[in-house]
Amino acid sequence: MRRLSRHVGEVKIPKVGWVRFRWSRAVPDAVKSFRVTRDRAGRWHVAFAAIPESIPAPGAGQMVGVDRGVVVSAALSTGEMLSAAGLRQAEKARLLRLLRKLARARRGSCRRAMVKAAIAKLKAREVDRRKDWAEKVSTDLARRFDVIAVEDLKIGTMTRSAKGATERPGSNVGAKAGLNRGILAAGWGRLVQRLEHKAPGRVVKVSPAYTSQRCSACGIVDAKSRESQADFACRSCGYACNADVNAARNIEHAAGHAVSAREGPRVAGPVHREPRPVLLSA
Repeated sequence: MRRLSRHVGEVKIPKVGWVRFRWSRAVPDAVKSFRVTRDRAGRWHVAFAAIPESIPAPGAGQMVGVDRGVVVSAALSTGEMLSAAGLRQAEKARLLRLLRKLARARRGSCRRAMVKAAIAKLKAREVDRRKDWAEKVSTDLARRFDVIAVEDLKIGTMTRSAKGATERPGSNVGAKAGLNRGILAAGWGRLVQRLEHKAPGRVVKVSPAYTSQRCSACGIVDAKSRESQADFACRSCGYACNADVNAARNIEHAAGHAVSAREGPRVAGPVHREPRPVLLSA
């Protein structure tokens, strides 16, 4: 690998030779391996294996709870509401038109291939925006808070299909498929994964049981206190706030008990993990 200018570099690929790429990210000098890939939108990337440095804790003793949802991707116990970036309304409408056009296109035709390429380009744009959102939010949280509390969710189990088998077909398959798409579009897994990479030892996972039904002010658990998807009003003490923010504060409280039980947050020591690819555009 060698650098030609500020934004252009070259990498030597066996049996191909020197190939230029756009130098979009900082690459450590000690990298020894790389991987060249092509995504579904037809874009080529070269990824160099490197272990990024973790973000040091601010040392102010601040803790935050993060509640992940479908309507609001991440609600913080501070009251902040964060939504993962996706396609705009005009892009969603265009995607719907393309999907309808794909259904009418004859298999194996050039028109069908062109429509599939256009759909892949829109999907890749959506994925790029979601990744960028997760990177920015995880960096911001790692810089602002010493301890970050999240629910210990089994996302793979939650997004499992409800189709069932031929002998025992599932029920509400369409609704479950829509929920699965919403969970995946919110970037739940990637956000926590990047938090664990950037703030090792400072991410606390708590049980998700009753976090949305418990009042963060008095601690009473009442399923009827959650009046709607967005509103929470405790029938015992009268405390009212956004339902996602209330859940985030419950997550923070649960993490506070866990941290107190082990006499303070763990100090981030040496972390042994696999090198993470530094992705650059070819």
